[in-house]
Amino acid sequence: MRAAALHSQTSRPPARDYLVLVASESVDRVALIRFGPKGARIEREKYVGWSKMEVAGPHGVAISPDAKEYFVTIAHGTPFGKLVKYDAATDAQLGSVVLGNFPATAQVTPNGALVFVVNFNLHGEMEASDVSVVAAKEMVEIARIRTCTMPHGSRLSSDGSKHYSACMMDETLAEIDANTLTVSRHFFLTKGKEMGMTGAPPERRANQLAAPGHTQGGANGDMSGHGMEPPTPGDISCSPTWAQPSRDGARVWVACNKSSELVEIDTKAWTLVRRIPAGPGVYNLATTHNGARLIATNKRDASVSVFDAVSGKELARIPTTRKVVHGIAVSDDDRYAFISVEGVGSQPGTVDVIDLATLKKVASVDVGQQAGGIDFLRSESAAHAP
Repeated sequence: MRAAALHSQTSRPPARDYLVLVASESVDRVALIRFGPKGARIEREKYVGWSKMEVAGPHGVAISPDAKEYFVTIAHGTPFGKLVKYDAATDAQLGSVVLGNFPATAQVTPNGALVFVVNFNLHGEMEASDVSVVAAKEMVEIARIRTCTMPHGSRLSSDGSKHYSACMMDETLAEIDANTLTVSRHFFLTKGKEMGMTGAPPERRANQLAAPGHTQGGANGDMSGHGMEPPTPGDISCSPTWAQPSRDGARVWVACNKSSELVEIDTKAWTLVRRIPAGPGVYNLATTHNGARLIATNKRDASVSVFDAVSGKELARIPTTRKVVHGIAVSDDDRYAFISVEGVGSQPGTVDVIDLATLKKVASVDVGQQAGGIDFLRSESAAHAP
C-alpha cells in the first residue's frame, strides 16, 4: 500500500537548488551540476588532467563533511594513480598524494580527518590489492591496508568506525576497523557458500578463489568493461561491486553484479540475512539519510532500482536516459537521487535526477563522456542561485 501511495504522488518542482559534483573519466573533467526550480544544468567544469595527450581518468569523487573541499581519485597514473584535493568554492588545487594502482571509490570520514580510497588495480596483476588511508588536511598516506583482489565500491559506516569494500575477483567483502586500520573480518559471498570469518582474507590469486564461470580477465587484469559481463550457465559467483552499510550499522548490503542480487549481512552476528533479487548487473548502492530506502544502479540495464530497506521489496525500477548506469548521490533532505550514467561509445555522460517521493525521473543533464564518480555537495535557497 505504501508503494502505491508513493507512485500516486505528483512530482512538484524543487523549492531550492541542489549542487552535485560528477567526474567524467574519458574527458578528465569534474562538473558542478545545479538542479532547482529552473531545471538541471552544468554550472561549471574543472579540468583535472595533466596533459591533453593523455587521459588521466578521474574515477571517484568525495566531498568533505563541511562541503568546503572535494577529493578526486585519478585512476590512470604512471605507474600509480593519485588522490587530489580541491577547494569546493574555487576549484583551486589544494594538494595531492600518490596512491596505488587505479585508485577508485573514495569517501571522507564523518569527522573529515581521513579519506579512504580503494586501489582497484584494474591494470595490474591478479593479486590482492589494498585500501589507502589519507590524512585529509596534510594529504599524506598514513596506511595502505591489504585486503583482496580488485577492491571496489567502498563505504564507511555512519559513525566512521568501520570501512567496507567489495573485492570483485575474490567474492569477498572486507571490513576494516577504522580505529586500528586493520582488516577485522571478511565475508565470502558466493551463492550457497556464504561464510563470515574474522581477520583478513587469505592472500591467494583470484583464479584460486573465483567460482566456476567467473570471468578472470587477462594477465593485465582487463575486466572488459568491469561490471558489464552477464553470467555464464552454471555460474554461481557474485562478482561484488559495492558495499553499503545501513544507516544504523546493523546491516551491510553487497551488490552482486554477476548474479544480479543484493546480499544482506548482519554486521553483529556476521551472518547472511538474505539474498534479494535485484536488477540486471546491479552495480552501485546508496541509502537515504533516514535509512528507509536503498537505491541501486543496474549496469547491464538502463535503470535504477529503489528498495524498501526493511522488507527488501523493490518499489520501482526507473529507466535512465542512457545505458551503463554508474553511481548515486542522495540529496541532504532525501528528496532526490542523482544518478551518473556513463553512456556508450561517443555518447556524452548523463546525470539523471530521480524524485524519491514519486519514484520518477524528473530531470537530466548531459556531461562529459563516461560519467562515473558522483557526490552531493550541498543544497541552498533558490533565491541565492546565480
